[in-house]
Amino acid sequence: MAKKVSRRKMPPKEEFQLKERVKIESEVFDRRALLNLARLIKKGIISTVDYPVSTGKEANVFRATAPGGQYLAVKIYKIETAPFFRKSRYLEGDPRFKKIKHTDWEIVKAFARKEYKNLEICAKANVHAPRPYYVIDNIVVMGFLGRGDLPFPTMDLAGTRGESDLDMILNDMRKMYRAGLVHADVSEYNVMQGEVPYLIDFGQGVVAGHPYAEKFLERDVEVILKYFAKYGIKKDPKKTLEWIKQ
Repeated sequence: MAKKVSRRKMPPKEEFQLKERVKIESEVFDRRALLNLARLIKKGIISTVDYPVSTGKEANVFRATAPGGQYLAVKIYKIETAPFFRKSRYLEGDPRFKKIKHTDWEIVKAFARKEYKNLEICAKANVHAPRPYYVIDNIVVMGFLGRGDLPFPTMDLAGTRGESDLDMILNDMRKMYRAGLVHADVSEYNVMQGEVPYLIDFGQGVVAGHPYAEKFLERDVEVILKYFAKYGIKKDPKKTLEWIKQ
């Protein structure tokens, strides 16, 4: 009679972590993504993809290591699960993306290129944001925002350090506006709290000539002022908007 082999039951925490890892990998590591990651390795842009930093409805972000040892962030936009058709208004009116086909794949690739180009504008304008390194299809490689080998927390988790944080965020929004860019999704969830506050997630950012640019800027100001008002740090939305546009 064959002896029954018993398997060690995995602790609940480890089992949950394994399930989450499998879920994340199945969402973004399809054949195209794996081929593109291999191309990034071959080009010497990254050497390894280390672990997930954040997961979202539209994209997952991973920490990666470059051949020189420095850390990078690899953002992979999802294809099947991303509700990008709802967000076509962020592409309509942008002269950089006039000729894209409105299929899931083309829209996702456009958002990745859009984020990369927006980060290039931020780098030239000295905005506190990730530095752009490379873009290929639905993958954007950018600077890693963190201390040591761990990413900075977002402001919704870390909180604010006072009015100086708000002033820096508003000043970066002003720099972007002068450079012809509106973030279009500024909130405590899209600010990483390092030695200074860093703006992240620029996929929805629009150029100044976009038909909704002014509306998006007004919303950005209202959202970030409302967040800081919860901490007793208050500024007049109208005067703040006027200052950004000066």
